[in-house]
Amino acid sequence: MSIQYSVNFDEANKHIFNVKIAIPKHEQSVLNLSLPAWIPGSYMIRDFSKNIINLTANKGREALTIKLIDKQNWSIHSGGEAFTVEYQVYAFDSSVRTAYLDQSRAFFNGTSLFICVNEFQDQKHEVELLAPNFTNNWKVATGLQRATETSVYRFGTYYSDNYAQLIDCPVEIGDFTHLEFEVAGTPHYLILNGKHYADTKRLVKDVTKLCQHHIDLFERETGAKPPFKEYWFLTNILPSGFGGLEHKNSTALLCSTFDFPNVNKPDELSDGYKTFLSLVSHEYFHNWNVCRIKPEEFVPYRLNSESYTQQLWAFEGITSYYDDLSLFRTGIISFEDYLKLKSQTISRVNRGKGQLKQNLIESSFYTWTKFYQQGPDAANNIVSYYTKGSLLALWLDLTIRKATNAAKSLDDVMRALWAEFVNKGADYKGTQLDTIITIVDDLIVSDTTASDAHSTNIRETFYQLLNDKAPIPLTELLADFGVELKQVPSKAASLLDKSPDAHSPYLGFMFKESKLGVDVMQVLEDSPAEKAGISVQDNIIAIDNIVVSKGNFANVVNNLALNQDYTVSYIRNGELFNSVIQLIDAVNELSQMTVIDAEKANNWQTPT
Repeated sequence: MSIQYSVNFDEANKHIFNVKIAIPKHEQSVLNLSLPAWIPGSYMIRDFSKNIINLTANKGREALTIKLIDKQNWSIHSGGEAFTVEYQVYAFDSSVRTAYLDQSRAFFNGTSLFICVNEFQDQKHEVELLAPNFTNNWKVATGLQRATETSVYRFGTYYSDNYAQLIDCPVEIGDFTHLEFEVAGTPHYLILNGKHYADTKRLVKDVTKLCQHHIDLFERETGAKPPFKEYWFLTNILPSGFGGLEHKNSTALLCSTFDFPNVNKPDELSDGYKTFLSLVSHEYFHNWNVCRIKPEEFVPYRLNSESYTQQLWAFEGITSYYDDLSLFRTGIISFEDYLKLKSQTISRVNRGKGQLKQNLIESSFYTWTKFYQQGPDAANNIVSYYTKGSLLALWLDLTIRKATNAAKSLDDVMRALWAEFVNKGADYKGTQLDTIITIVDDLIVSDTTASDAHSTNIRETFYQLLNDKAPIPLTELLADFGVELKQVPSKAASLLDKSPDAHSPYLGFMFKESKLGVDVMQVLEDSPAEKAGISVQDNIIAIDNIVVSKGNFANVVNNLALNQDYTVSYIRNGELFNSVIQLIDAVNELSQMTVIDAEKANNWQTPT
């Protein structure tokens, strides 16, 4: 017995999916229907039910009454007879989290499209994707299982073993580029939907390396095969955009048109391409870390309301540590380039005062509001469990290596977490706050060169770092691995770029290009900009009566003297304001890592 859905795309010009559910005869006289309020991997209540239109139920020609329970729950008195439910879903969100439909592309997550019949959620679910009447060029890409009669990329019948699997397999549809390759004997599909000029051979080569790295890391002792039969990279390409959302055998990616390797420049490794590969690495790593290994609060997911956990620093932070590290390990970037990327992460964490007001446990716990609904105060009042979590992962990795003379590392912790998941199978209950540090204890104690006292000290420091509202102490630890970490001044026009000049004025705000002047994106606490009354979303049009733009901003500022009053002119809410600003000497807030002992640095670079 199974639930059968059909999805019609013919109202693409209205951005409306038409969905029909066929429910077979059943024992219950009343069935309960629901739609998730959030999607796993994106921790914010999104109320997907707000996009449902014209929800009806019919038993033959008889209309059934749908009882409204709340914003996302309904019940139907069916008397146990077969009936159908029909509804429409408005879809015009190009993010990776919801659904989108127009004449050129269709995309959806099941959490947006498929109402759950609660009493049937553990049964087989079938989905018939109906070919649209306005094009013959569309193809289908999804991790859903294909029916025997449905060929790859074709419209037809797909299915899942249960509702949880159904909503874990997003669907990408359009006239896309499809690239196929194998990793560890497993089919992988790289879908590029949108305008691009990618060197596809190089792209496949690099993505293959990253996938193989992660499989080798986790599956070295479990058969060297990934935990899925096939894998799909569903990539939506827009003029500008960035994002990713993990699933058990696929990922939805969002990137920009020029984030790919240029076929005309085979030796170029652009920042955009590095960022895309890091995104690919990050989401693929999630196949193990959070899609399967996960905090106890997510076993199982409860998608009707917030599900609080204190552990996102581990699942996003550790994943963020490995995403760039794997680019180095696979030879895509040099170790020096990796250190630059990691230095930027340290700079982002240290730039604002957020980590002095929120610890990693709080950052994880309050993600539902403080991280996913960030206000203009974010840099000053919260810290990201992605970025600071990756620094704690760095601390863990180097601390384990130091305690075991580089015989063990964070690699071994991840394999131990994976072995627990595999060994417990259906009895897996998820991780607790002390799971990781307990594994670290075992690794260190089992190493003959480490003492119990050393292990105890590491445990205490670990908990202190989780709970402290302070920077992660990395300088001395990095020095033990031949890497110098120091603070240097940043450019006036970019707080993430090193200033080459002795004269480097500091204003303390981030901006982006605007049609007139520059738009303020971030104002740091206690900075000259804050003291001048500048706020996020202000449009700065002149400094010292000289009109500024992104192009000339650095020249204007670098010609001004320090500690003198200058007029800054800006527009806020349609009104022109003038304030007085004093530039100060550069604040050494930019982190820079440099190898000073290659032999010691090798003890960090080598996988264990």
